[in-house]
Amino acid sequence: MESASDRPSIAPAGIVLGIGLGGFIDGIVFHQILQLHNMISAKVPPDTMQNMSQGMVADGWFHIGTWLATVIGVALLWRALNRRQTMLPSGAAFIGYLLAGWGWFNLVEGLIDHHLLGLHHVVERLGLSMFDWLYLASGVVLIVLGHVMGRRGAT
Repeated sequence: MESASDRPSIAPAGIVLGIGLGGFIDGIVFHQILQLHNMISAKVPPDTMQNMSQGMVADGWFHIGTWLATVIGVALLWRALNRRQTMLPSGAAFIGYLLAGWGWFNLVEGLIDHHLLGLHHVVERLGLSMFDWLYLASGVVLIVLGHVMGRRGAT
């Protein structure tokens, strides 16, 4: 008899979808609404129209990446749901997978763009600050919370 752990899961789809949606949240909230930074604002300050244009182009490439992650997540979800033996989790578990993906986005993007490459910071005018560290911490919290929710709801 096949156990639940032997059946395909929608966890990978939820995590990849969470990465894409987390990127959209970051871009919409921090880049567009609050205008705290753009993808390259630490390297190309938005102090002239030409620099602002370069920042917008960089943000556009960033949004293409988040869109691709979202499309891949939807495709993985569609594929998993079309398999008869796919284990369907609870709604809370799927939300957990989305949160874990969002957390992975925050952690990886924060480490690479904020800390390693110094492309931008959460609050650009402050440079590397506690907000960049809180951003990383939010990633870890979302990953842990998401995996706990995913595991509890999948059993």
